[in-house]
Amino acid sequence: MGCVKTIGFNTFPMQGIDIGRKVKVYFSYDTSHTIQGEIVRDDAEHPFLTIIKLSDGRYVLATECQYSLE
Repeated sequence: MGCVKTIGFNTFPMQGIDIGRKVKVYFSYDTSHTIQGEIVRDDAEHPFLTIIKLSDGRYVLATECQYSLE
């Protein structure tokens, strides 16, 4: 567990411009197999996380996959 100054009961990191954007996601640099997704979190400040909700209901961090904006 951790503690991040920008996340609290009444605080959350400022979000970037890509939140809500549709993306094409692939894994292990294999662009022959893609899945649609939507960016649901795009931190513009610490802790700088980007989270993508895949069309099958899973969630992945941007550090766990590759993606391109649609």
